[in-house]
Amino acid sequence: MYLIKVKGVAKIPDYVQLRDDKFTLLAYFRVDRPEKSLDKIGLGDKYDYIMGVVRDLPFGKILKLDI
Repeated sequence: MYLIKVKGVAKIPDYVQLRDDKFTLLAYFRVDRPEKSLDKIGLGDKYDYIMGVVRDLPFGKILKLDI
């Protein structure tokens, strides 16, 4: 699974993309509202881990997660 943090501009907020190994989009959510999207794809129990990684990840970088 891959994680990408996208910087928002002006009134558009920052977003996070979660993609599978074939780079298919699994989830796309605002950094400040991830709970519903993570629950929807079955990763609600990994919330603390994923959001910890998101906080430390620079914008525009792609990170491979082993979940």
